[in-house]
Amino acid sequence: MSSRMVAAIALLVFGASAHAQEEAAAENSPWSGKAALGYLATSGNTENTSLNTNFEVSYSSGNWIHTLKAFAINASESDETTAEGYGAGWKSERNLSEVNFLFGELDWRKDRFSGVPEQFSQTVGYGRRIFKTPAHLLNAEIGAGARQSEDSLGNTDSEFVVRGAGHYKWTFTETANFTFDLLVEYGDSNTYTQSDFALRARLIGNLNMVASYTIKNNSEVPAGTEDTDTFTALSLEYAF
Repeated sequence: MSSRMVAAIALLVFGASAHAQEEAAAENSPWSGKAALGYLATSGNTENTSLNTNFEVSYSSGNWIHTLKAFAINASESDETTAEGYGAGWKSERNLSEVNFLFGELDWRKDRFSGVPEQFSQTVGYGRRIFKTPAHLLNAEIGAGARQSEDSLGNTDSEFVVRGAGHYKWTFTETANFTFDLLVEYGDSNTYTQSDFALRARLIGNLNMVASYTIKNNSEVPAGTEDTDTFTALSLEYAF
């Protein structure tokens, strides 16, 4: 029996925000951000669908930068859900100089199929822009705070965590770049690590094609569950 595969990737841009983005396109606008959507559907011997979407918006005012971000992923096979995850976060940065800054961050993560399905962390700390050139950018952060979590058996935990993070961007042409983001939250009962790799290429104007790969790991999970989850996505992204 023959099989058919239909793949479609479309950009998610909310109508109201799209209009606001156009009005805010002035060179010195304090607003910036991006919105992306990836979708894949297959049919034939098996029915598969997957959806990933995310957005991020930042506002700069004086020495302050405030950023709101969110994401969602969903996948199913033959009408049975195989992946489902959500996340949201808020971060405020206070520049001390061109290279040094302080930050406060809230980060909520939920993954239905993870060994630790839900985590919420609140951290503060210090960051440094290690170097910035036309081709390379590297930032690093260190901080501490608290994290509340619930594992797949329903056990809850609240603990002190030490947070380390890094962001690297390599712009190798005028229209393409590679980014790598690393997050580590260390606690006595569990260490959470997340690595995000993304390759971005401009298609036209502010529209980009993005291929990404994410690795999430919890050092301590209930018996019978995996400690590592990975996500691969291909999306269209609108940046402003």
